[in-house]
Order: sequence, then C-alpha cells, then structure tokens
Amino acid sequence: MPPVPDASARDIRVLIVDDQSMIRAGFEALLNAHDGITVVGTSDDGAGISEVVRRVQPDVVLMDIRMPKVNGLDAARTIMAMPGTPPKVIMLTTFDADEYVFSALRAGASGFLLKDSPPEELTHAVRIVAAGEALLSPRITRALIADYAARPAAPASADATLGSLTDRELDVMKAVAAGRSNAEIATELHLAEQTVKTHVSRILNKLALRDRTQMVVCAYESGLVRANR
Repeated sequence: MPPVPDASARDIRVLIVDDQSMIRAGFEALLNAHDGITVVGTSDDGAGISEVVRRVQPDVVLMDIRMPKVNGLDAARTIMAMPGTPPKVIMLTTFDADEYVFSALRAGASGFLLKDSPPEELTHAVRIVAAGEALLSPRITRALIADYAARPAAPASADATLGSLTDRELDVMKAVAAGRSNAEIATELHLAEQTVKTHVSRILNKLALRDRTQMVVCAYESGLVRANR
C-alpha cells in the first residue's frame, strides 16, 4: 500500500450512502474502528443528498452507484453543484466495468472502489481522497483502459484543449495517465518531485480539471495517449 498523505488535525468525516443496510453497517463499523476517521451519517438513497450533506458536513461521501430512487451518478452531480467546496465522492460498485463509471468521473467523483475491496483499501481510499488525491482501484483502472481500447481509434493529434500545455507538461500528463506516482514520474523524467507536483498543479489549472482521475480521462479522450490494443 502506498504511503498516505499527512492526515488533517481533525477526524475525516465520512457519509455512507448505500441502499443495503448490511453494507452501510459494515462500512460504518470498519471506518469508525480506525483512528482519524468518523462516520457522521448514513443514507439509503441519493434522494435529498444535498440536505444530508449540508446537515452532516462530510469530507468524503462513499456513494453506491446503483440505488432505487436517485442513483449515485445523479447524486454525485448534485453534490458537485452545491455552493462552496463540496465533499469528495468515492463511488462504490460491485461491477468491474459499470456503465456509470466514466459518467461519474466526469460528474466529479474522485474515484471508484469495488465493494469487495479489502478493508485496508477502503480506509486508505478515504484518507487519500480526503487529502485531495484521487484514486481508481486497479480493476477499475483496467476496465477504464479496456473501454478506450474497444473504441474507434482516437485522432492522431491531441485535442485542441491541450494546446496550452508545454511539452514537459504533456510528458507529465502522459505519465499520470499511465498510473505513475509523482515520485515515479520524477525518476522517469529526471525531475525533482516538487517540480512534478508543480507541473501537475499547472495542468489541472490550465485544463480546469479537478484531480488526477479527471486528468487520466482527459488524456484518453483527447487522444494524447492510446490504450494498448
């Protein structure tokens, strides 16, 4: 497991939204058993999610992607549209390749986890996302790449929206899309790790992207990188 960024001085506040009571109870017990994490609320549906978020003020929302009334995709969009700084959203799914995955990432979700992920992966995900990073489980990442590989070939040149990036920033973006950490990118490109962080921040700002997950999606959609066939 990669190192976790320094946690906030206060506990990370988590809201669990899932229509299965056993899932909610299990995740609540698991997360509350770890120092620095507190479950501040649970809900069985995405309906009324904005009111719940305002009431319990979570840092991270664990959101089931499939719910009977308001699904996780629509609920994530509602959260991201709230004024101020919305909480981070981690989507939970039982499917390696859920059809909502890509739409949810575009809607603002910070990542995906499968419900059968090991307990330590769940708690690590909460800490990583609360610290401002983004994640996809390895299986979801493989599904993401496989989806692009199955699509018609992207244009040979990157999308015009990438025109504002320098050659070095494009190199960094390609490395991020390949799943490399800042430390790995620094070694590969012979840069200081802090320089890589600066490049990542500039890319996000220039392309109006929220985090590394959206950067990966943008890299594939623009044709900057191609999935191996």
